[in-house]
Amino acid sequence: MKKPLALIAVALLCAACAPAGNTTPAPAGPTTATASAPVSLSASSGPQAPGGTVPGTIGITWDQASKDAAVEVAEKAMADFARPGVEEKQWANDLARWLTAQATADYSAVDAANIPASRVTGPATLNVDEANGYGVMATVPTDAGTYTVQLLRTGQDAPWKVNRFTPPSS
Repeated sequence: MKKPLALIAVALLCAACAPAGNTTPAPAGPTTATASAPVSLSASSGPQAPGGTVPGTIGITWDQASKDAAVEVAEKAMADFARPGVEEKQWANDLARWLTAQATADYSAVDAANIPASRVTGPATLNVDEANGYGVMATVPTDAGTYTVQLLRTGQDAPWKVNRFTPPSS
């Protein structure tokens, strides 16, 4: 009998020590919030999209070597992509070396037999945005029309990787 009484006494003691809650009712009527400091719209205090400007390339610049490497990857990746007669596992393994991690996941379920292109018919052409050293779009002609290939890189000396193959428009 002493044990339950001791527990009740401890509980009452703890409750007595706890701070009382605020029971004052909130003021009636509308309230408005005001900013305590000016809001920064971006890391460089410039506007953000939409209607903003694209940030600088942060040290990644376009040079001829970057362009040549992007063209080479676009052409080789498209050549590995445009092989509908190749066994599925071989096709996926050959293509994976050119792909970003996201593209590898995206194209893992593609059946190569459904790809209409079977060969590259000309050189790739780049559509370079000088303000974006991290990505470029390439057009690659095939026997099924011109594909658009999105290439990305993570740094100036990082390899170009394909993120997306876009088939010719109908």
